[in-house]
Amino acid sequence: MAAALAVRVVAGLAAAALAAVLLEHYGLAGPPSPLPQPRIPRSPHPAPGPGASNIFWGLQISDIHLSRFRDPGRAVDLEKFCSETIDIIQPALVLATGDLTDAKTKENLGSRQQEAEWQTYQGILKKTRVMEKTKWLDIKGNHDAFNIPSLESVENYYRKYSAVRRDGSFHYVHSTPFGNYSFISLDATLNPGPKRPFNFFGILDQKQMEDLLLLAKESSRSNHSIWFGHFTTSTILSPSPGIRFIMSSATAYLCGHLHTLGGLMPVLHTRHFQGTLELEVGDWMVNRRYRIFAFDHDLFSFADLIFGEWPVVLITNPKSLLYSSAKHEPLERLLHSTHISGCAISHSHQQCTRVLVFSLSSITSVAVKIDGVHLGQASHLSGPIFILKWNPRNYSNKTHNIEVIVQDSAGRSKSVHHIFSAREDIHLRFDPLASFILLTDHCTVARVLFVMIVLIQLIILITFRYRAYPEHKGPPGFVNLTSFSLHVLSKISIFYYSVLLLTLYTVLGPWFVGEITKGKLGCCFSFGIFVDGRFLQGSVTFIVGILQLVFFNIPLMVYLCWSLLQRCFGHSFRSHLHQGKYLKIIPVHLLMLLLYIWQIYSCYFLHMTYGTLALLFSPLRTWLTLVTPVLIRCVWTLNPAELGTFVVQLKSHLSS
Repeated sequence: MAAALAVRVVAGLAAAALAAVLLEHYGLAGPPSPLPQPRIPRSPHPAPGPGASNIFWGLQISDIHLSRFRDPGRAVDLEKFCSETIDIIQPALVLATGDLTDAKTKENLGSRQQEAEWQTYQGILKKTRVMEKTKWLDIKGNHDAFNIPSLESVENYYRKYSAVRRDGSFHYVHSTPFGNYSFISLDATLNPGPKRPFNFFGILDQKQMEDLLLLAKESSRSNHSIWFGHFTTSTILSPSPGIRFIMSSATAYLCGHLHTLGGLMPVLHTRHFQGTLELEVGDWMVNRRYRIFAFDHDLFSFADLIFGEWPVVLITNPKSLLYSSAKHEPLERLLHSTHISGCAISHSHQQCTRVLVFSLSSITSVAVKIDGVHLGQASHLSGPIFILKWNPRNYSNKTHNIEVIVQDSAGRSKSVHHIFSAREDIHLRFDPLASFILLTDHCTVARVLFVMIVLIQLIILITFRYRAYPEHKGPPGFVNLTSFSLHVLSKISIFYYSVLLLTLYTVLGPWFVGEITKGKLGCCFSFGIFVDGRFLQGSVTFIVGILQLVFFNIPLMVYLCWSLLQRCFGHSFRSHLHQGKYLKIIPVHLLMLLLYIWQIYSCYFLHMTYGTLALLFSPLRTWLTLVTPVLIRCVWTLNPAELGTFVVQLKSHLSS
């Protein structure tokens, strides 16, 4: 009794400790965690005021997926974006963060670099002359690296048709009269680039991490640094100390890749433990999303937008409390609101609310409300900048809500709002689910789950193999019958070794041998892929392994146990169908049949993605699909004499 109580106490404390760690890691409880480096004091001047200087803005677009076979509207709308939208917003730069092309085959299963898609992309850039209007920085996504044997391959069309035309990470400095701003690209695409689906995760090696560290050091003298890449940090494999630590000096990391999880998570934003914002933008492919961001007196603001919706409105001062960072931004410029020496007018005791507004038609009204109280109409300063004088001292306590309602001459209107505060000791929390998605190392989680499932299955098999049949007491309920069926399966060598071999092979054996990239053969294992003398460490492979275990290997073992139990009850395949218990028997067979069809489809998918050779030399897919019916037939045709001992044990248990 005392021992059981002690175990419960220890388990409770362990659970509480784990919960505390998770809450802290995902930023769900208490104030932000202490940052590894102290915040550098910044000058409160110049503060945002009625001047048009100390501000610039840019755009981000991601996951364009120009396709030769699907949705020509992607290209049509991109051309309109590069002409109409760029002409109206006039950004200082545009970040195109990967998956510029779709790179899929016509049936949408295989992957191949389609030169026509790249020619379409380059044609749009040239036709709209967008690279003459702004700095267009485009980088590769995983689709842009599909099926590329090496960076030197002619299939690497990024080198030929993109705006940057240079592989690897790079550092671009945007120079202004009021300082320099660093934009560091993060290229984590695989080299060589395997066919889908095994390049969903990005990988950085030690050399790439060292290069990125040098880029981070180069940006130390800039006012701000923004990192941009295709993959979220949660889908990048990197050696210690990790990619988040390397980019910890950045104000924000702008990325794409997750496509708002099919619309389930339209907002995927969070903050790293080190203080850097991670902001995933929705895809262009389906949702036509893009982002505007701005630095106004070194205060970073942004808004996620939908193409074709006007007016576009971005409040730059006061900035959103949720995205404020005392480590990276001079928030004192909001706190010291009585000093605006950087403005074009003399000193004043008032500061200006500042808003960027863009539309197809002229702006007729920019109304500002704080906490529901009308503050006034903002006046046009220059370009898209609208300002309204206000006194921050009136809002120095707690949090407040600012709302801006814009109307243009065509009757279009837009309302935007956010919470702000003039105090640094007040914080807001990001959506816990978004933080989980962006901060979790999904590859490590998949690896751990894969190993745990395998170990549990092996422990059960081996334990029942060498454990004597227990004397059960009480009625033969579900637990006792399950234990008995495992006992039977483990004691009959042909089934025991078949399931044991399947489990071990899933972990250790090559799943298939095939054309991993164009013209290059390789082997796929659970722990990674060998191709052309290189090793790509496992990532998606662990997820595929989990699916294989959960949706076929383990159900097959369960089905064999259930079938053996039916045999011990004295039934043959035909007789057990005539028991009259159709509602219990038929669903079991139907479920196994559906899972077997899923296994057949996986063979078809393997053939379409990696070719005929992979289909023929795939023990885990093709060979297992062929062996499964044989194994099931062995159960139902097994000599009753081999089950004699188990039948006696079962009758003894049923009669007790």
